Amino acid sequence: MLTTAQSTLFPVDDAAIGEHPDHSARPVPADLARISPRLAAYFAATELDRPTLAVDLALIEARYDELSSAFSGCETFYAVKANPAPEIVSRLIARGARLDCASRNEIAFCLGLGANAADICFGNTIKKESEIAWAHAHGVTQFAFDSVGELEKLARSAPGAQVLCRLISDGAGAEWPLSRKFGCSTAMAVDLLQEAREAGLIPYGVAFHVGSQQTEPERWTPALIQAREVFDRLEREAGIRLDCLNLGGGMPARYRSELFDLGDYGARVMASVREIFAGLSPRLIIEPGRGLVADAGVIQAEVVLVSRKDESETQRWVYLDIGKFSGLAETMDEAIKYRLVTARDGGATGPVILAGPSCDSADILYEKSGYALPLDLQVGDKVWILSAGAYTTTYSSIGFNGIPPLETVCV
Repeated sequence: MLTTAQSTLFPVDDAAIGEHPDHSARPVPADLARISPRLAAYFAATELDRPTLAVDLALIEARYDELSSAFSGCETFYAVKANPAPEIVSRLIARGARLDCASRNEIAFCLGLGANAADICFGNTIKKESEIAWAHAHGVTQFAFDSVGELEKLARSAPGAQVLCRLISDGAGAEWPLSRKFGCSTAMAVDLLQEAREAGLIPYGVAFHVGSQQTEPERWTPALIQAREVFDRLEREAGIRLDCLNLGGGMPARYRSELFDLGDYGARVMASVREIFAGLSPRLIIEPGRGLVADAGVIQAEVVLVSRKDESETQRWVYLDIGKFSGLAETMDEAIKYRLVTARDGGATGPVILAGPSCDSADILYEKSGYALPLDLQVGDKVWILSAGAYTTTYSSIGFNGIPPLETVCV
């Protein structure tokens, strides 16, 4: 069974939101209310004694529809690892989403929520053979791989399965690259897919991932050209016609950087697909995780300490009650830059170094990225971390320094 941080469902009266747009029970920034009146209502009405992620399920449903329209012709496989809250996964299954799973536990979790095994792809290219056998026995038929060793495991323990070979990508343009660890060269992919047929598997298609938080839609073009080469060589050299092209994830959330309109973003990627795969009509798959759920989530944190290392310094240290080890792991190397809002916004600000609460000197969130916060920020003030719905609860430790896992509330 999948072990996740606790999640709960919090009912919000939409009619009441309309009657009380200012959410005056507790001060909530106007920027947050504009993003999600439902989340603003929850934070205004709820006293929280620890960092909490609140997710607006309606925003996730709306983003699912946006992605389906922007990437018209593609089937959506939600990357469960981004946020496995059962309320989220259940909503997406009901909406028609299929699922990209990374482990036996994720698969079992999704099956327990009513997902069809045929709608699940075991997308991790590094799997124990026992997990492959278990998934295959429970009806999963689609597996990703990128090596001879993985192919041999699949042949032994998932005979007749559909396999997709993942190509390597350099992740250029992505704020959270996924290079080197996953994928293989085009030449190796051609050989592996031929070997897959000889081993009793179905050489089904090609997969790639251009990097998480990919802000440049043109980065799909080189990967698509590589994928087309594999398609063409296999048909020409081995008479194998592949049926599936998995475009992976990478669709961005709204952090500090300016992003393309999602409709325009998807249209540009799909124009490249149509151009490069002219004459072919494979099944098209996308695997959004961050791009589907991040913007629907907001973490409420609290200021634990504001200090300086010397009276002459103008840059303050602001310590929050959440850090790298309790949900904000993607601030490593200051890669993912979250937007922050406070109830004191609107006045004078000054530069800050942001850090977490743990007894680990690596628990510094932002030191070089130019963050500034209100000069009158005080201990006990709330700070809201926006677009935090992805890769926060799943990266949260189970108790480093005794700090509890990040809790999720769905509204």
